[in-house]
Amino acid sequence: MTASTLENKVNATKTNEALLRTEGISAGYNGVAVVRDLNIEVRAGEVVLLLGANGAGKSTTMHTIAGGLSTISGDLYIDGVATTSPAHKRCSGALSFVTEDRSVFRSMSVEDNLRLGRGGVGAATDLMPELLPLLKRKSGLLSGGEQQMLTLARAIASKPRVLLADELSLGLAPLIVSRLLDVVRAAADKGLGVLLVEQHVRQAMRIADRVYVLRRGEVVLQGTAAEMRGRITEIENSYLSAGPPSAGTTPESKK
Repeated sequence: MTASTLENKVNATKTNEALLRTEGISAGYNGVAVVRDLNIEVRAGEVVLLLGANGAGKSTTMHTIAGGLSTISGDLYIDGVATTSPAHKRCSGALSFVTEDRSVFRSMSVEDNLRLGRGGVGAATDLMPELLPLLKRKSGLLSGGEQQMLTLARAIASKPRVLLADELSLGLAPLIVSRLLDVVRAAADKGLGVLLVEQHVRQAMRIADRVYVLRRGEVVLQGTAAEMRGRITEIENSYLSAGPPSAGTTPESKK
């Protein structure tokens, strides 16, 4: 075996290793599990779509992976290393987490918001040139779509290993949604691993590689995006329609 062949095999192995892996994760609120026995993987260069009806456990999963919620049981691995570190440590290193909340400092300019990110202004505007004419504007004066462009560009420019994106397109126009998802796909094509929760299911399927479907806190369906696109009507009708409300209120049940 030549040195170059060995190097190619090593690189291929690294590509197939999971950047993010959960093993039997259960998590919830006040000791009551909302998600149970989750086994999810995200590898370098792929967009993994997490689907489910309101209350299925999507946001609980994302906040647990980000470190905002402690696990009840199970293990979480980032780059093959088990971690129980808090959110501020996870999201200052290997992870970036983009939520539906448009996480901008409203009184600061777009430029200053970008300076707060680890990637800086140039890297972010390379991803989102639409931000260039807005650099001096206060972020609070941006439209919802512009704010989410800012948030997403800042997150990806920081060069995380894994991006968690939870409903980043909530309430936005279809053209903006398409633009945001295209940026996510382009970043994945450069090696970023992405776990995506998205209400625009058909648009998200367009850029996804694999799909997990949650129902009542458990993975009930998984496969490649190509397989899931062929079953999209079944998935929408059987798994994404809201069921009867459950007792109690959690962040999941508010969505």
